[in-house]
Amino acid sequence: MSVDQLAEIAKDIHPFVTALHLREKQKSAKELFQAVELLTNVNVPPAKIVINDRVDVAIVAMALGVQLAYHSLDSDCVKEHFPQLRVGTSIHSYEEGQNAKEKGADYLLYGHVFPSQSKPGKPPNGLGELTRLTQLDIPVIAIGGITPENTGQVIKAGANGIAVMSGVLEARDPILAVKDYIKVLKNFSV
Repeated sequence: MSVDQLAEIAKDIHPFVTALHLREKQKSAKELFQAVELLTNVNVPPAKIVINDRVDVAIVAMALGVQLAYHSLDSDCVKEHFPQLRVGTSIHSYEEGQNAKEKGADYLLYGHVFPSQSKPGKPPNGLGELTRLTQLDIPVIAIGGITPENTGQVIKAGANGIAVMSGVLEARDPILAVKDYIKVLKNFSV
């Protein structure tokens, strides 16, 4: 999906979502900043944008935060120098979650929970580990293969929220898809 297509969808769905995570791993800092500008030009507030890995772009764009991976800077380093950023850490296990919490992450992005198109052939991490992670007393956002039909299972397992890519971005009607997720989440009082 092109950034233009993403902006077109984001323009319509941003009033209904908490955050938009720009996960453009192959883009340069300049290209990523241009993507943020494109989003803000269609009225997506920077305060709803989370930048993948690039602290520099998040700061310059005045974004909500940054999502860090295993190869990224540690959360404590980012929080020390840029306390205004909300810092999430992508994790795949309880041990990684514990480490991220100790390093000062504001939340964990855990996945992939269910089989996912973006991780073909890779076994999912499942609901059991998600349930265990929620004992760490740090917000956990679940990602990976999440549909409106299985969102309830994720919330019952203790997740504080969900992150969805293909379920919205590849939907025939992205706004309707977002509303389907919201309807399930409201039933579980998230």
